[in-house]
Amino acid sequence: MRKRVIASAAATLGLLLVVPAAAADTGPGAPGIGDPYYPTYGNGGYDVTHYDLDLGYQPATDTLTGTTTISAVATQGLSSFDLDFALTVSKVTVDGRPAAFATSGEQELVVTPARPIPDGRHYTVAVTYSGVPSTVQRYGFTSWQRTPDGGVAANEPESAWWWFPSNDHPLDKATYDVDVRVPSGEQAISNGLLVSQRTRAGWTSYHWRQDAPQATYLATLAVGHFDITHSRTRTGVPVINAYSTDLKDPVAANARASVERTAEIIDFLSGWFGPYPFDAAGGYVPNVPSHFSLEAQTRVFYSPATFADVNTSVVAHELAHQWWGDSVSLERWSDIWLNEGFASYAQYLWSEHEGQGTPQQLARQVYDAHPADDPFWTVEPGDPGPQNQFDDAVYDRGAVAIQALRDTIGDRAFRTLLKAWPAAHRHGNGTIAEFRALAEKLSGKDLGGFFTTWLYTPAKPAAFPAGSGS
Repeated sequence: MRKRVIASAAATLGLLLVVPAAAADTGPGAPGIGDPYYPTYGNGGYDVTHYDLDLGYQPATDTLTGTTTISAVATQGLSSFDLDFALTVSKVTVDGRPAAFATSGEQELVVTPARPIPDGRHYTVAVTYSGVPSTVQRYGFTSWQRTPDGGVAANEPESAWWWFPSNDHPLDKATYDVDVRVPSGEQAISNGLLVSQRTRAGWTSYHWRQDAPQATYLATLAVGHFDITHSRTRTGVPVINAYSTDLKDPVAANARASVERTAEIIDFLSGWFGPYPFDAAGGYVPNVPSHFSLEAQTRVFYSPATFADVNTSVVAHELAHQWWGDSVSLERWSDIWLNEGFASYAQYLWSEHEGQGTPQQLARQVYDAHPADDPFWTVEPGDPGPQNQFDDAVYDRGAVAIQALRDTIGDRAFRTLLKAWPAAHRHGNGTIAEFRALAEKLSGKDLGGFFTTWLYTPAKPAAFPAGSGS
């Protein structure tokens, strides 16, 4: 009996000795990508390269069904991995084999493949699901807005959960194919270029493609009745704009008067930021009650509330994001100044172009409008915290800081910097620390004290630089 036990143990040891090193190193991927602001957002252990969405949407019931196929590369041996998602999942496969799945927390979908995935392996995961996204709440809200004739997915920092599973963090960008079936007569708007449109048996499919890497929160979907216009920028980039047909004047007229200047504004901003980074552009104005706009990549979401008057300033802001936030995405959400500060500064540049005040004048107005004891100055644009991530100070103090930077390093270095940063990090990510290093390299100045004062001190800077920036 004892000998048999010893023999069995020896046999087991022998089996263990021949287990491949990759299997021995296999474990679960982390349920978060490591962002201190949002510890459970995104996931570890893999990098997504492409999302292929095959969706159906019925506006009458707000029912979304679909299968999303994700192409990814394992960055560690994976016994399981997480996706961020909120709708009801019915089936998951990994490389064509059925996989076990379970939900955890607010938005974690935990997938356990039939076989471990070795480090470095390219693999695909297909998730089949359904739901009524406007009724699904996570952390007390939904990012799906129902409209009189359809629905819209647009929000920041999270909106993907309500229409496709993803690694939901800007650090993991990917390309997209979005194929949406809607009842004939409805239209589906998404990012990039429309590859095909086909109708069969009372349903119309719209296939949109985004060839450039895109953060998940910048993916958007709108279904409804739209009036669609087409134009081109000076360099030939196609511009596609869409307006809900049930918008009423003066909002409808003001929206068109503003958004139809998209090509012109892109041409103007290209003079400051360098070549437009994508192969498509445009925006859409759905009939929603929300009061924010969002820089969805190549297809900006505009709230109709933005257009009580003609408002090309907001168009300049959202289009500037195509360089600052979309092509060059933040690495951590604490780097939000790189997005919102520069998009707000673009409004200053556009204002000067329109003869409505120079950046120096507008920045000085903001600086003077807030006394030293105003809580406005307690928000640090360089690290505002998740509770203040979209505070006015991130935008307005952030833009004032950029004018102060221009005055500090001089106009020539500043203009070079505004083109060098988008070029150096095109279709990637960046941090404030990296931006400061580039600014110091181009200006030849130590900017440590400047960045501390303007971005990382919860107090009003003692003086506004009187530089030569216009």
